[in-house]
Amino acid sequence: MTVRSQLMKIAAQVDVNFLLTNRIPRRLATQFIGWFSKIEQPLVRDLSIAIWRMFSDLDLSEAKSSQFKSMHDCFIRELKDDARPVDGDPQILVSPCDAIVGASGTIAGTELLQVKGFPYTLQDLVSDPGFAESYRNGRYVTLRLTSTMYHRFHAPQDCTVEQVKYLSGDTWNVNPIALKRIEKLFCKNERAVVRTRLAATGHVVTLVPVAAILVASIRLHCLEGEAELRVRASTPVGKASFRKGEEMGWFQHGSTIIVFAPDGFTLCDGVREGANIRMGQPLMRLP
Repeated sequence: MTVRSQLMKIAAQVDVNFLLTNRIPRRLATQFIGWFSKIEQPLVRDLSIAIWRMFSDLDLSEAKSSQFKSMHDCFIRELKDDARPVDGDPQILVSPCDAIVGASGTIAGTELLQVKGFPYTLQDLVSDPGFAESYRNGRYVTLRLTSTMYHRFHAPQDCTVEQVKYLSGDTWNVNPIALKRIEKLFCKNERAVVRTRLAATGHVVTLVPVAAILVASIRLHCLEGEAELRVRASTPVGKASFRKGEEMGWFQHGSTIIVFAPDGFTLCDGVREGANIRMGQPLMRLP
């Protein structure tokens, strides 16, 4: 057994993982990593990426560039132009990101699942009665990005961003271990509510990017200057149109996006808990 496999085995133990990622000063750790990862010093960069690879399955073969200024630059890397084909069926809503599918399906009234046995409500997540009613009995898919995945997210269909709402919060880890221990975790963490209207049908589809430990920063192209979302939280967002598959923004690290669609949408074949999905692959079918 290699040193790398031994380290990964230890880190995968439930209690150790939860202790290492949650029973620490989460906000302070997030701020530190945010600063440290942007250091543009070759030795720091190379050592940081090497350690990252030691604990993960980081694959950079699809990256547009093989040269990175910093570890942060590697986190938010762009991909080669042909790396993510986008499904062209106009009746298909595609995945906005690379991810592992978490809880998904039909919203029971206004209640949905974090994981089995851990429900939360639309009102808990967004604090907006109008949002809860818009997606009553609708569909949702939880998309979890791991730290090594491509961190940019894209438009699931031709659409216009009508509103962006920022909700401050904590930075709990959002991995399966934490989701099984912390009730209403998505409702506790820093998050954004990105409301989009589909160009062809007028349906309102909403993306809720949820930040996590080491990643309390979300960037959106529809914000002038692409400032961090929290910086622009109180500033109205002008409408911005995106083509299907066009980049909308990125996380500074891995995290989660929850996609909401109204009643009548259906999940595509293969969209089930634990499945891997890539940006541009079928996620939901329009009514």
